[in-house]
Amino acid sequence: MIFQFIARFILRNRFAILITVGIITLFMMFLITKLKFYYEPTPLLPKNDSLLVQYRELSKIFGKGENIMVIGVEDPDFFVVENFYHWQNFEKELLKIDGVEHVLSISDIFTLEKDTERKIFNFIKVFPSEISSQKELDSLKCIALSMPFYEDILFNKELNIYLMMVTLKYEMISTTARIKFMESIIETCNVFSQNRGKPLRYSGLPYIRITVGEMIRGEMYMFILLAVLITALLIFMLFKSFRIVFFSMLVVTVSVSWGLGFMALLGYEITLLTAVIAPLIIVIGVPNCVFLLNKYHHEYSLHGNKVKALQRVIQKIGSATFLTNLTTAAGFGTFTFTSIRILKEFGLVAAIGIMGVFIVSLLLIPSIFSFLPPPEPRHLQHLGNRRIKNIITRVISVGLYQKKWVFAITIIFLSIGLWGLSRVKSNGFMVDDIPKSHPVYIDLKYFENSFSGVMPLEIVVDTKTPRGVIQEKTLSRINKLQNALEKNPKLSKPLSIAEAAKFVRQGYYNGNPLQYKLPSGPERAFIMSYLPKNMANNELLTRFADSTGQITRVLYNVADIGSTKVKDLKKQLQQDVDSIFLNDSHQVTITGGSIIAANGNDYLVRSLFISLLAAISIISILMAWMFRQPKMVLLSVLPNLIPLLLTAAAMGFIGITLKPSTVIVFSIAFGISVDNSIHFLAKYRQELKRTRQNIKTSVVCAIKETGLSMIYTFVVLFFGFGIFAASKFGGTVSLGILVSLTLLVALFCNLVLLPTILLSLEKVKDIDNKDCCPET
Repeated sequence: MIFQFIARFILRNRFAILITVGIITLFMMFLITKLKFYYEPTPLLPKNDSLLVQYRELSKIFGKGENIMVIGVEDPDFFVVENFYHWQNFEKELLKIDGVEHVLSISDIFTLEKDTERKIFNFIKVFPSEISSQKELDSLKCIALSMPFYEDILFNKELNIYLMMVTLKYEMISTTARIKFMESIIETCNVFSQNRGKPLRYSGLPYIRITVGEMIRGEMYMFILLAVLITALLIFMLFKSFRIVFFSMLVVTVSVSWGLGFMALLGYEITLLTAVIAPLIIVIGVPNCVFLLNKYHHEYSLHGNKVKALQRVIQKIGSATFLTNLTTAAGFGTFTFTSIRILKEFGLVAAIGIMGVFIVSLLLIPSIFSFLPPPEPRHLQHLGNRRIKNIITRVISVGLYQKKWVFAITIIFLSIGLWGLSRVKSNGFMVDDIPKSHPVYIDLKYFENSFSGVMPLEIVVDTKTPRGVIQEKTLSRINKLQNALEKNPKLSKPLSIAEAAKFVRQGYYNGNPLQYKLPSGPERAFIMSYLPKNMANNELLTRFADSTGQITRVLYNVADIGSTKVKDLKKQLQQDVDSIFLNDSHQVTITGGSIIAANGNDYLVRSLFISLLAAISIISILMAWMFRQPKMVLLSVLPNLIPLLLTAAAMGFIGITLKPSTVIVFSIAFGISVDNSIHFLAKYRQELKRTRQNIKTSVVCAIKETGLSMIYTFVVLFFGFGIFAASKFGGTVSLGILVSLTLLVALFCNLVLLPTILLSLEKVKDIDNKDCCPET
């Protein structure tokens, strides 16, 4: 009754509807111009997570350490006067760039000079701004390379690699200005490379995030274009009508405008996740057009009355289309159940966008086609497509006479699925899925091989006592911990208060590298007497300790080894920490960007599985509301769980790990694949009433009418999601392939398995074809 009223309303007010939709669309397009990209990295852990809260508190004391870009050069002739001058000048040019806060390289290192009269240490730069001769530079080089404090931090003397740590202002790397800012840095680097004839290597979280972010942003526009081209081509191949192609594209264009407009209206910014919403709306919106137009053509072919055909489209397909869009929206909407902001925004905007597709398609297609001439015979030829008819005939035959084979194949699928599921692993990387041929990946591996990586890991020690960080007990235990971790190849050389103490001792003994050791008990008092009493005034110690001298940190870098290995590494570190600081008042915490990222990846995977369970539950409730029968709920949900199981199995066999870009597949695919079940069961229920509960006849009639649309929409969705295989990112490629695979198996389950299950409920009888699918 509701959709009868809606049908009358739309067809009676079609002109006003077109004007209203046009005005709303123009308003949404205006709002889209206000959309901005969100560049600041968002943690995947909830705000109240204890590890994240602690990390943020420590970041206020020491800084995040995530705003440092690393630039490296491999140069055996680095310490030639002219070459060294180029390096110093390169550093000066970087400092001129607005947004570069600080630069540190081997040309900036200092040594400690003992002032015996005033009993203080003077910080003396090793390299002056001007060097007069090669002999002078060679002498200074010997001093610099004899300082273990800087070795494997700023240089690797065995490989002749020299690093420059460029500290960037957060306000420059978290706004739209970051692109031009990074371009200006790279341009300055290119000038040095041309002058020196040596290529530079780049890494560090700001550089990686900006570069990868721009790659994904560029792909967003590529996917929109590919989605439009692929879906337009498929619609033309199916319907052989440019008119249908044009108006279908008009519907999805309006739908995309509404979806992005709502995002702007909600005050959201475009994240790397919400950037895929536009192509998703296009790919998911086209099947709406296919179902509506296919029903329109089917009705018109029966009685030749255009208005009557459009009215029945709204009445008979409207309710099923509403539910299919609602279930798809539910698949996305369940992401709002997580505690992750970017997922919540993605889920909400996608759900609104998909329901917007339903409203736009239901309003526009009947209204527009009511003004257009009725379909010509050539437009209806697809209804008699022999290939499709043969497929549907074979499907019916299989369901009627090959039930055992269908169930046997299903059992085999389930067995393979469970086996493959047991092989699935969860693992995520900081620079997930970057192509191995991309400079970002190549340079990252270069730094990992030369300096054990650039991903930050910190061990924070709270002594609970002011100036406790320079107590002998604290220094010796930190040094003991460093010695225990020295054998771990995954960790870089540490920077810590213990290393600073060794550096101070070396300075006290006039720079003798053999004296790079912790001060012993007898000498500790007079060496430490050269340090300022106020920790906040100590330029060296403030890098590792807070202003009170109570909290210190040991800084490591770690390779991008994946969340699984990072967790294992943390366990190993925790064992060493516990053994050394056992029964001690010191509170020791293992943290850092690499730890936060690993925990965030695990939390995200768990959250997405929760959202999948929520999607199944919500969709089951929607099925119960529509069909009012538990049996129908099971029939609509269970067959669509098999594709998810087989997709997980494929991941296990191929070696695709569970991570954000792949786990998201399941909720999306389930919400989409169940749509065919809804269309089929809705028609089946209609036929049951007409045939007086004749299951066999009802199933056959439902297949004949919905089978064509199911195949059409599968083709559109299969190739629509297949466009993501054109991505440069392995995770995005996996997303496209896995969703397409899920939909392929779902087609079998909904077109073959589901009817077979229904037919098995009644003994096969001969069908009266005259009674099947009459004019309604």
